[in-house]
Amino acid sequence: MDCLTPESLPSRIASLVHAHFDGLPARSKPTIYPDGSREWIPMSGIVVVKGENTASEKLSCVAVTAGAKCLPASQVSKSRGLVLHDWHAEVLALRSFNYWLLSECHSLLAQEQHAGSSSPTNMSPTASSPFIRRRNPSETIDWPPFELQPDIKIYMYCTCAPCGDASMELCMAAQDDPRPWEILPSPNPERTESPGAGAGAGAELLDGRAYFSRLGIVRRKPARADAEATLSKSCSDKLALRQVSSLLSYETSLLVAPTRNAYIEGLILPEEEISRVGCERCFSAAGRMKMLNGRFWPAHDSVRYGYGYRFHPFRVLSVPNDLIETIWPFRKPKPTSAEAPRKNKPGNVSAVWIAAPSLPHPCPIAPDNGAKSLPVLRGSRTGLYETIINGVKQGNRAASVTPRGASALSRAKLWGLLRDIMRSSCSGDCILDVVDGEIGLHEVNVPETGPSLQDTALCQLIGAPTYERFKKSPVALTASVKARKNAIREAKEALKGWIPNEGDEQWGLDVLIDPKKRKR
Repeated sequence: MDCLTPESLPSRIASLVHAHFDGLPARSKPTIYPDGSREWIPMSGIVVVKGENTASEKLSCVAVTAGAKCLPASQVSKSRGLVLHDWHAEVLALRSFNYWLLSECHSLLAQEQHAGSSSPTNMSPTASSPFIRRRNPSETIDWPPFELQPDIKIYMYCTCAPCGDASMELCMAAQDDPRPWEILPSPNPERTESPGAGAGAGAELLDGRAYFSRLGIVRRKPARADAEATLSKSCSDKLALRQVSSLLSYETSLLVAPTRNAYIEGLILPEEEISRVGCERCFSAAGRMKMLNGRFWPAHDSVRYGYGYRFHPFRVLSVPNDLIETIWPFRKPKPTSAEAPRKNKPGNVSAVWIAAPSLPHPCPIAPDNGAKSLPVLRGSRTGLYETIINGVKQGNRAASVTPRGASALSRAKLWGLLRDIMRSSCSGDCILDVVDGEIGLHEVNVPETGPSLQDTALCQLIGAPTYERFKKSPVALTASVKARKNAIREAKEALKGWIPNEGDEQWGLDVLIDPKKRKR
């Protein structure tokens, strides 16, 4: 374990994340100028802690990300699933965790197939992962086939407070006059979008750093006053939603059950980036989501106690400021700080590093995953390494991005990853299939070449004509997916004013076919 301090768990986690970021190439970091000034950038990481107590626990950094920008609302409909809508560090970290977990599922399935094919008695697969396991077949079958190992806890570390409701007191304190601003009629009506369906009467998505007297509501991502408006919700709001939907994305939830430890155990921030009042209001069981206390989706009963969605507030933990000052040179300078540089602006380069699966996979899904240029980082094998600018991989233009230039964390690539996992699982003794409307893992006798994809009900899910149909088609609406949809709907109602960032759903997986390769 490569930690800079041996003290508290939050400090050890922070040090581990920083050690990984420090090991990234210079092209993935903010610019340091000749006069000594430097750009700043928010950085986040996901660390998995395995073990029941301090003596046995092991820390694994599975994702490190940096970023501070998002896509204007006018550009969302042009993305075709290939351009990231939001590349703030926290959002990239959430998407990175799901990429890592999907890769872990893929590798475990591959190992099970190999173990099954090499066993003359055709016994049950013996491969195992330190992070995930098969669900007990004696339990109810209406949840996905895998779950996190029970001794796993997940922590998220961020170098600065998440934008939005949790940081409003910090924003006010940074002003010359910290009193709440008076809300005046907007001089530019186009700056305030109309609320979406279900947003509630009078709902509006407010700018992240404005209208300080309005607290406990959903806000858009902050930006310069003259910047084009976005409909990306603040990181505070997205993290609050994850307290109900878990860390599992839609794609991952089709394979991994929402156990209690699929939620963030603790959000770790530097001391100076924590407003206890703001965090209590934004995240706690006594705050803006208190109406969800005790709620379960589906309705709680003794059989499903260990599985299902719930409101699971995370703890907000602190790291000493002096530690951060020592190990983080790219923090945002305070307005009154003597060290505030002349070029006080966020960097436009975002970094993504994700650990490789714990089990080797005979056929890596993404040969262009960046592992060749960075095979190992701080002793951890690389599963994905990308540098992102304007929502696409460095060296590409968002306006004309090709599949090769799209981030592996984009909508299309993550859906494609799930498709590849399900397809490859049909080539051996263990397949993923849809039976009675439920996605499950089943052992069957199949020809050596594997069953035809068109002969399985699974093709109805992964072969959906559009991303919208993939997420909303009848085949996809299994009991577990219905529970997830209901949980998210009620959570958005509790958050007051969640306006959908729609317009990037009418495309299919054919966007992943490179038109240049198609012509050959």
